[in-house]
Amino acid sequence: MSHTHDHSSTNRTRLAIALGITAIVMVAEFIGALLTGSLALLADAGHMVSDSIALIVALTANVIAARPATDRATFGFQRAEVFGALINAIVLIVIAVVVCVQAVERLVDPEPADVLGLPMLIVASIGLAANIASALVLRPQASTSINMRGAYLEVLGDMLGSLAAIIAAVVLLTTGFVQADAIASIAIALMIAPRALLLLRDAVRVLSESVPVDTSVAEIREHLLETEGVVDVHDVHVWAITSGQPVFSAHVVVEPAVFAEQGAGRMLDSLSACLADHFDVAHSTFQLEPAEHAGHEEHFHP
Repeated sequence: MSHTHDHSSTNRTRLAIALGITAIVMVAEFIGALLTGSLALLADAGHMVSDSIALIVALTANVIAARPATDRATFGFQRAEVFGALINAIVLIVIAVVVCVQAVERLVDPEPADVLGLPMLIVASIGLAANIASALVLRPQASTSINMRGAYLEVLGDMLGSLAAIIAAVVLLTTGFVQADAIASIAIALMIAPRALLLLRDAVRVLSESVPVDTSVAEIREHLLETEGVVDVHDVHVWAITSGQPVFSAHVVVEPAVFAEQGAGRMLDSLSACLADHFDVAHSTFQLEPAEHAGHEEHFHP
């Protein structure tokens, strides 16, 4: 328990440091965008807004997930992470659309020819350095938690946005090609959109209690049927409390000897171990049934 608490505390510290770095540079890039007239910097600042939200979500989820379950929240509070991811996805999509629209307008009518290349390059370089620092802070814990891995991937994605802004600034300084700023903005928006849509899909999948994308109900049923004493498995339900936290329930028809020999406890242990070992399902519920009871249930369950 102490080890888990220390682990969670370490994650919180790293997330807080990364959030501080990202928030400071986000403000710097936004001010830089206003001063230089760079849409690419504004797009990257918007990208960092999404990163800040993602880090806040990760930090909040880390704190809330540690709270114990209650009579009103029997699964605990881990789904807070999913609601945060939904908000983050919507913000990302809005940012991508707004940036794309403004960038296309600049390409069609490139009237603002006063984009300041050098300040743009300096601010974008600071942004890249900040992203690298945040990635180095988060990387050691990225393999220990899906929450931390999501935050780490957010920061890696933003590094690409900073690189696009730097390239646009260099092109602008060396060639005077003003449209490079708008092209870089579109590139950043195109980096944002796919990640936003995937995040939205994952959040909706969890909230609609669909089967997790990497889980096969048929494969789980086959594994359970291989357990000695199991005759049939029906009424299988698989969903997730949050990403990476699948929950499973099923009715399992067993041979009469399981009940006659008082082997129900051993059977439950075997079934739970099967799911935990092969499918990484930590929370599973089984209803053991004799064959005659399962036949009676067919009237109610397809």
